[in-house]
Amino acid sequence: MALDARRRRLIVILVVLAAAGGWRLSQQRAPRRAAPADRPAASAPSTWQAGTLRFQSCTVGKANTQSGAAGWCTRFEVPEDRGRPEGRRISLRVAVIRSTAEQPAADWLVFLDGGPGGAATDDFPQLRAAFADMARRRHILLVDQRGTGGSNALACEDATQSEHLDADAAVVDRRNRIVVDHLKLRLGRCLAALRSRADPAQYTTAAAVDDLEAVRQALGSPRFDLVGVSYGTRVAQQYARAYPEAVRSIVLDSAVPNALYLGNDHARNLESSLKAQFARCSADPACAGRFGDPYARLHELRRRLQQQPVQAAARDPLSHEAFTRPFGAGDLASTARLFAYSPLTAALLPLGVDAALKGDVTPLLSQEKLIIDVVAERLTDGVGLSVACAEDVDGLKHEPADEDTLLGTSLVDYIVHACETWPRGARRADFHAPFQSRAPLLVLAGEFDPVTPVRYGADILRNLGAGANARLLTLKGQGHGVMSAGCMPRLLGEFIDSLQPAQLNAGCLDRLGYVPAFLGYSGAAP
Repeated sequence: MALDARRRRLIVILVVLAAAGGWRLSQQRAPRRAAPADRPAASAPSTWQAGTLRFQSCTVGKANTQSGAAGWCTRFEVPEDRGRPEGRRISLRVAVIRSTAEQPAADWLVFLDGGPGGAATDDFPQLRAAFADMARRRHILLVDQRGTGGSNALACEDATQSEHLDADAAVVDRRNRIVVDHLKLRLGRCLAALRSRADPAQYTTAAAVDDLEAVRQALGSPRFDLVGVSYGTRVAQQYARAYPEAVRSIVLDSAVPNALYLGNDHARNLESSLKAQFARCSADPACAGRFGDPYARLHELRRRLQQQPVQAAARDPLSHEAFTRPFGAGDLASTARLFAYSPLTAALLPLGVDAALKGDVTPLLSQEKLIIDVVAERLTDGVGLSVACAEDVDGLKHEPADEDTLLGTSLVDYIVHACETWPRGARRADFHAPFQSRAPLLVLAGEFDPVTPVRYGADILRNLGAGANARLLTLKGQGHGVMSAGCMPRLLGEFIDSLQPAQLNAGCLDRLGYVPAFLGYSGAAP
């Protein structure tokens, strides 16, 4: 999917808001070819009943990727506005990955996707290895959150393409500042396109929580083991607060505390992550000899690009199609932030910055396009705004000190201005109150997470109090979305079985190492 430069910048801002966890940024876009193990056997029944829901055999996953998982799918209708049950109804896409155990456990695993904007049925195949031990005796429930994937997606691509706008229109300029009039023009056209089928004010976390409970009741009211990643950890906490008796256990991977207004900390969190990762390069003689102080050089590149964006030519990393476009400070910020999600991509940053300072931004530009195109296919734009405008915008603060950070104040500015146009839904009065629950809880955090740092998980545990059946595991050298790293899948399985987080022997996580910075395009070796 080739994105015009203006839409690409809008998507970058939405991705910055999102913090989606566990995506494989190198995912190839190709027709899906299910492996033989993913195809239901020819003699297997084609339908399956759970509670009042009848499922059909299906392959779960994004239609234009090679990955897929054998599952069972159905549709489930809910009122769009529960205050008007006689009004419009929307259909949710629901899927189940059935346990192969002869007698599955009564409780069900529930994967709560990141974003806001990720669709559980699309993204689960990328994380299924992390669920392998958890799911040995349990069914896995996947519900595309309303407004995402197959659940009346709030996508407006056709209404926001560049040919509908003036030639010089931009949502974000090359200095990473919001251009308000064009932002509002885009959002107005998006809303006009959605009006016949959706009211975006109804696509909030609280509405998604009520949808999930309605699905649970239709399944016969099993208790849930909630597994949330990134924004999905907000959904998990809100569900556990609203329906505590329905929850057996909770896993929060890259956790978002309830008290947090998403957007306020993003610029500072990124700076802290990059400083910590680059400090390892500075402490290594070979890396320091090659790049000096990579953090200082990153900001030197930012300063140059603020003064004068460069016109760059590159090839699409997937299609190999040639393209040319400007690369400015805003592009650098988005590229560095998305690279910082994973230690593997973060290891490329010093090399890319070094090349750009020497006049070649092609490595950064090519990787930016790869990451943004893949993420754009996995996020639904409007849901991020519906969540932010209902739940976060009134708590956002414009911090002048953030002007000197790589990300700047563009995210907060974007949300504030966008919510002047986008419909604003309701939230519960206690939405931002600290999380309280008696359910066994395991919180996972990556040491270098640029979005949801370790202190967020520590805050959640501190607010639960000393007597809580809860534990925080910090994964050395890891970034955002860590449930697949090292022995973590096995530990997750042990937790779901035992419900005793304090008794987990997590020493195997010590074997996780640091990814050294690439000194050249062949790797970390000189």
